[in-house]
Amino acid sequence: MSTSILKCVIIDDSKTQRTAVSKLIKDHKNLILIDDYENGIKAQKGLTDKHVDIVFLDIEMPVINGFQFIESLEERPQIILITSKPQYAMQAFDYDVTDYLMKPITSERFNKSIQKALLRSRGATDEEEEHIFVNSKLKKVKIFLKDIRWIEGLGDYLKIITDSETYLVLSTMKNFMNQLPAEDFLRIHKSYIVNLNRVERYNSQHVELCGNQIPLSRHKKLELEEALLNASVH
Repeated sequence: MSTSILKCVIIDDSKTQRTAVSKLIKDHKNLILIDDYENGIKAQKGLTDKHVDIVFLDIEMPVINGFQFIESLEERPQIILITSKPQYAMQAFDYDVTDYLMKPITSERFNKSIQKALLRSRGATDEEEEHIFVNSKLKKVKIFLKDIRWIEGLGDYLKIITDSETYLVLSTMKNFMNQLPAEDFLRIHKSYIVNLNRVERYNSQHVELCGNQIPLSRHKKLELEEALLNASVH
């Protein structure tokens, strides 16, 4: 476990919410709370002479909202967005936020979010080393999980599409899915598994990633939305 100490501020117009997040921060051994603000304008003034590692940021606030506040920053710390509404999730991807927390925040979900922040603070080397081995063309091949875009079922075989190469593997979708971390990969169709961290946008019929459209089963749309909220968004 990292011994890093991350300096935090909270920006939220709800005093109740600031108090709740403040307690979660104070209970976490890797965090220290240096200030809290009730709106983005006060935060802009207060942060001019402070070094901050993480901003816990409400989206819906008066005067300037959370996204406008992010855009106003010259030096951007890690941002963990806090909201009661899931519809901002796709927009949040465009701002490269560390995480997207839904109110009310549980300590378990909060701690998972901080783990992401700690990984980012030391260059995400732990995540980059995550890999699997597959048998392809009579060879055992090492594939880094972050490089996988999607997996496509082809009868008794699977096609693994990565950033650099495509691999053909003898396996069922179910067995291969068991090798993958559930927080980062989702089966969105009987023939497709996608890397949630590579999803760019989606609608009721397709998921788009790396410029390609992947079919989305109707009954998987809600599961996809929930999974995207919990995925490692980079």
